[in-house]
Formats: sequence, C-alpha cells, structure tokens
Amino acid sequence: MWQYEKKLQYPVNIKNPNPKLAKVIITQLGGPDGELAASLRYLNQRFAMPYAEVKGLLTDIGTEELAHVEMISAILYQLTKGLSIEEIKASGFDEYFVDHTTGIYPVAASGEPFTAAYFQSKGDIITDLHENMAAEQKARTTYDNILRLADDPDVRDPIRFLRQREIVHYQRFGEGNRTDSNILTSYH
Repeated sequence: MWQYEKKLQYPVNIKNPNPKLAKVIITQLGGPDGELAASLRYLNQRFAMPYAEVKGLLTDIGTEELAHVEMISAILYQLTKGLSIEEIKASGFDEYFVDHTTGIYPVAASGEPFTAAYFQSKGDIITDLHENMAAEQKARTTYDNILRLADDPDVRDPIRFLRQREIVHYQRFGEGNRTDSNILTSYH
C-alpha cells in the first residue's frame, strides 16, 4: 500500500525570495522535461507493462516523481512568498503574476502551460523504457542548467538532490530494460 508521509522527500528551506529564479525553476514543474510529465508518463505506462518487476519500477518511480512535484512547488512558493509589486515588476515575474498571482501553476520557463503532449505512453516495453531513460537524462540536464543559474545555497541544495534522483531513476530504468530483455529472450 502506498503511504504519504506528509513531509517533503528532502527539506526545502529558502530564506531569500527570488522571483527571477522561480521563473526558471518552474519548468521542472510544468515544462516538457519536468516532474509532472515524468510522473504521469510512468504512472500511465505501468498499465500496459506485462511484467510485474517493471510495472513495480514504473509505479515506484512515478510516485516518487509526485514527491518531486511537491518539492518543486515548495521551492517555487518559497522563492515567491511575500514579494512586493515592485519586486514582481523588476524581476519580470509580472507576466506570470497577472494570470496566477503567486499561486503554483504548471508552466514551462517559456510560459507555455503544461500539456500531456510532453509525455509518451506507447505500450511497447522497450520503447517506453528507452523513452523513460531519455526523459531522466533531459531532466538531469535541466537541473544542471538550473544549477548554473542559481547561486543561493538554499536553492542549490534541494536542486542537487533532485538532480541526483534523475541519475538514480535513469539507472533503475536501465536495470528494468535489462530485466525486460532477459524476460523477452526467455520467451523466444
């Protein structure tokens, strides 16, 4: 049974608001390589997965990605909490603010709202696992780019944690692909 612990997977304690940085990090919530797309990708793919081991892997990682959605949302909230209208205007956060105030809404850094077109579920084991490995690498690259832009240690710390989880997920999908290849070979 799945349990929600009512705490973040990794602590987020940002002391200094930074709406300019929030505009960049928001892509890991609602962008093409973000956590919401990853979660939905894996949780949808698992239904067509014929092997329990790989179905379990997709379920485990898909639910962990939901925890990452929660972390990114906490980061965004803390980066935009208590902003004055002057700070919002000066940072360029006003375009987001006009539609969402400082509410958390899944968009890419470009401002494009989240769309299901960001993820695939093909129903083919090999195709889906390779899609997932690529998705994890794209998310890692996005976190690398965020780390290049962020100088606040309170932001960098949870971003580093999330980046590391992308690497672990990539490795686990690689293991799933090997498991799947072994199962497929034994049936033929």
